[in-house]
Amino acid sequence: MKLFNAFLEDESGAVTVDWVVLTAAIVGLGIAVLTSVGNGTTSLADKISESLADANVRTLDGLDSAFGSGNGT
Repeated sequence: MKLFNAFLEDESGAVTVDWVVLTAAIVGLGIAVLTSVGNGTTSLADKISESLADANVRTLDGLDSAFGSGNGT
């Protein structure tokens, strides 16, 4: 019976449980934030990709002769 009473009076494990619950709450909050931000960034990345796919790249005449052919020569 003494061992059982000592077990009931010992609160050292309660602190561990508190930290586990707090850590789980922080991880859950982080996952929720990443999910909501991830959806927005995916949408933004799609818009940027579409914009870049439609872009036209113009070349300037004479750059090949001024800077070489672009192959390291």
